[in-house]
Amino acid sequence: MDRFVLTDAQWVRMEPHCLGKPSDPGRRGRDNRLLIEAVLWIVRTGSLWRDRPALFGSWSTVFRRFSDWRKADGFKRIFDAVSEEPDMEDAMVDATIAKVHRHGQGAKGGPQSQAIGRSKGGMTTKILALTDALGNLVRFRLMPGHRFDSIGVAPRIDGVAFGALIADKAFDSTAIVADLNERGAKIVISQHPRWAKPIPMHVEMSKWRHLIENFFCKLKEFKRIAMRACKTDQSFEAMIYLAAAVINSR
Repeated sequence: MDRFVLTDAQWVRMEPHCLGKPSDPGRRGRDNRLLIEAVLWIVRTGSLWRDRPALFGSWSTVFRRFSDWRKADGFKRIFDAVSEEPDMEDAMVDATIAKVHRHGQGAKGGPQSQAIGRSKGGMTTKILALTDALGNLVRFRLMPGHRFDSIGVAPRIDGVAFGALIADKAFDSTAIVADLNERGAKIVISQHPRWAKPIPMHVEMSKWRHLIENFFCKLKEFKRIAMRACKTDQSFEAMIYLAAAVINSR
């Protein structure tokens, strides 16, 4: 049980950015640490809300408070607060697939209303992430699993200054290359053999891409993220923000 609970150091950084205060009436004013630890337990184990340990209280109360925080972007607020100033000397972009559990299907409007698509692995969601030079998450976007990785890059790097972008062949796009050239950023992207004049690439820098892959490995230690069990993108995003906040504050 201990490994699912926040450390005191992590809680000290999160507490000022939680919704409500202990003295506030109603659900928002109750023990915020217990709520975050309850949600974290669910995200880490992949368990159903009803299966939470009794010490976390009523499952319906935990779920309602999670829903309140999700609607108020409470988990993103915590992620933003505990994440260190990113090292944007270099940036990395990559995507990973999360298979959608049957519990993650059935949202109003069907899969087409969520970032869920049918790919070779079945019903999947793609998590496109932008990290800093240390492999810490900066931004992410959910996309249907069958969409091309490069499609979501432009909004992720918009307004972000960095010296170089490191990525694999999935991001070898003329639009991305043109954007990076306009910025004056170094292009460290593995290239398809179709280029008549390949762009010179810094081989040693390309090896640093393992840092974003390491981030995805840490993220998928949280079973509810490795296999999406959330019906809506908003709930799935909230869980990713909480998991990333824990990862970034270790």
